[in-house]
Amino acid sequence: MASNVNPTVRRRRLGQELRKLREEKGMTAEEVADRLLVSQSKISRLENGRRSISQRDVRDLCGVYEVADRRIVESLMQMAKESRQQGWWHAFGDIPYSVYIGLETEAASLRIYEPQIVPGLLQTQTYAEAVIAGALPEASPTEVEKRVRVRMRRQERVSAPGNPLRLWAVLDEAALRRRVGGRQTMIEQLEHLGELSQLPHVTVQVMPFAMGAHPGVNGQYAILEFPDTADSTVVYLEGVTSDLYLEKAQDVQSYGVMYEHLRAQALNADDSRAFIEDVAKEYARET
Repeated sequence: MASNVNPTVRRRRLGQELRKLREEKGMTAEEVADRLLVSQSKISRLENGRRSISQRDVRDLCGVYEVADRRIVESLMQMAKESRQQGWWHAFGDIPYSVYIGLETEAASLRIYEPQIVPGLLQTQTYAEAVIAGALPEASPTEVEKRVRVRMRRQERVSAPGNPLRLWAVLDEAALRRRVGGRQTMIEQLEHLGELSQLPHVTVQVMPFAMGAHPGVNGQYAILEFPDTADSTVVYLEGVTSDLYLEKAQDVQSYGVMYEHLRAQALNADDSRAFIEDVAKEYARET
């Protein structure tokens, strides 16, 4: 972590505590919204951690829930204060997926399936530049450069001394075959991918075309798990204009089972490393 307090995760924890207080009181989000003269969507966003929570919000909600223990109120107020601090990513300005970065920064493990490109945490800088520029054709060079710097900073989590992220990535063969940034860029990227796959906390598996249809055909997703059991596992689905975060136990379980099927059908780690090396050699043999 970049600091002792991760505002994204702190906000999620606070939202969970506030939801628990509401449910113990037997109130609906609509009833709370009516009492505070705010929208129901605000209450929902406060509880799911998608909206910044002020100390005044906490005070008002504790008043509605008739929380008598002052220590609980003060603890929640402190969490609200910490949740409004800025993570390292805020120094780069407006980042559309800042919520995800906050979760990724705090996560203990990350399982990801990627059908089209090499995952961001495993990309070389040159490959990242080509991916971002291609995905955002209207972005200025300055915006592309900012996003690349953020991506490179995110990668520090993979090699964090004493506490590296446990990363498991299943890649479709298309991610290796899709020529991003030219032949030399692909050779360097695949060599880099092979090197990272040898780290004890990084596992890379390839889903070859020959496997045919499989549980990942519907697209990319990531499953984030956290060191504190109070923080629920999150499934992240990236969108063009907005992202989706799934936290319900049934949703998380469904994606977890689907990921286990992916792991079982993909090449094992050693065969995947050999497959990646073979594709890199194919690029190298081109004239």
